[in-house]
Amino acid sequence: MTTTHPPRLAVQHTDIPGLLMIGLVVRKDSRGWFKENWQRAVFTASGLPDFGPVQQNISFNADAGVIRGLHAEPWDKYISIATGRAFGAWVDLRAGESFGRVVTAEIGPDRAVFVPRGVANAFQSLQAGTVYTYLVNDHWSAQDKDRYTTVNVADPALGIDWPIPLERAVLSDVDRQHPSLADITPEQPGKVLVLGAGGQLGRALLEQLPDAVGLTRAEADLGDAASLDAIDLTGISAIVNAAAFTAVEAGQEGPGRSAAWRINVTGVSQLARIAREHRLKLVHVSSDYVFDGTQEVHTEDEPVSPLNVYGQTKAAGEAIVTGYERGYVVRTSWVVGDGRNFVATMASLADQGVSPLVVNDQHGRLTFASDLADGIVHLLTGNAPPGIYHLTNAGPTQTWAEIAGDVFELCGRDRGDVRPVSTAEYAKGKDMAPRPMHSTLDLSKITATGYQPVPASERLAAYVRSIRTQRKAE
Repeated sequence: MTTTHPPRLAVQHTDIPGLLMIGLVVRKDSRGWFKENWQRAVFTASGLPDFGPVQQNISFNADAGVIRGLHAEPWDKYISIATGRAFGAWVDLRAGESFGRVVTAEIGPDRAVFVPRGVANAFQSLQAGTVYTYLVNDHWSAQDKDRYTTVNVADPALGIDWPIPLERAVLSDVDRQHPSLADITPEQPGKVLVLGAGGQLGRALLEQLPDAVGLTRAEADLGDAASLDAIDLTGISAIVNAAAFTAVEAGQEGPGRSAAWRINVTGVSQLARIAREHRLKLVHVSSDYVFDGTQEVHTEDEPVSPLNVYGQTKAAGEAIVTGYERGYVVRTSWVVGDGRNFVATMASLADQGVSPLVVNDQHGRLTFASDLADGIVHLLTGNAPPGIYHLTNAGPTQTWAEIAGDVFELCGRDRGDVRPVSTAEYAKGKDMAPRPMHSTLDLSKITATGYQPVPASERLAAYVRSIRTQRKAE
């Protein structure tokens, strides 16, 4: 049996960003009419956000002239008319250049409106018995009236020309007492919550997002369910999980193995549940270790094939996050930032006159934490759809030994002072977990979103200069 859907809907953008007018298909016959008021597949394909409604509210208005609003509740709303007609008014109360902007329109059964959070909504019934219905993506509670901003429908600064004059309109006493626009503090955009704020990526994210809320492992531990449930999500719009169990060798067996699964899988599962319950975007940082390295370049759709327990847990975490409709997985490799890392170690050895053994058969690209953070911000603030993205610095694939040679040259040493060795030789006598030989991640998908990764060579030179300057100052 073939199921057919109505054609794409007529979706009209307005002067208020994110406020959409939707022309609905109303089928009429001698019995009356029928419409699909909300049909997720068709509506999202037409350009509406997949906003995840969790509650439906209906307002019956006995008389013409009833006004309700203006309210900017902390959720998105999808509004339509079941019967009758109404005059709608919307005011942007979000901080920014569109603050105070007004849009008005008459709506009936053939027209719906999507109202993003932070935009105040009001309507006036134009016919007796008008039934106004709306879907919202958060649950209302008695405390909510203290969580949202309102503005007075009679404020002359708004210039709303109500079809039925206000002196003949029916308003509640509460709505009559709403403040004027001049007395309102604009709604601030939701903040980003960064877990793992003490790590290299966490610190880079907080530099790029000064308004973000950063929590260290001591404050929010993925391995401790109670600490995750205790997180205050007031004012949060997205979570970036930059925390993980990353001790590759320790995770192979014993207590470390249990900790790897508890943190990288069970903890991520709980995080995804929390994000879903609160309708938050979730960015989860993953690793090249989800691959076995047999392919020279890995694309996002390559099946995972981890070689060690750490890679297995990261692959399991990815599967959890990609099952959430607002989840982003960012795979990266060979991260360099503020803290202990390969490049800092090589620069230190170069300055000390050491000639280290470095493996020459593992291939990949460096990822500087500042660029990884920049790419994550791009995904959060742009129009990139949820899913898996590869994100590293650009440039040619290199081995660890080649990168070490570059570092030595930047420190004034001969790159030949780096002694290349195979992974097998390097691992002799060591309890070393298997690693992928090829870790290069294809960057085509994130580049297609408008993000252009910076070549690793540019960042490497600047990074080595900065850490050597810092050491001299100390």
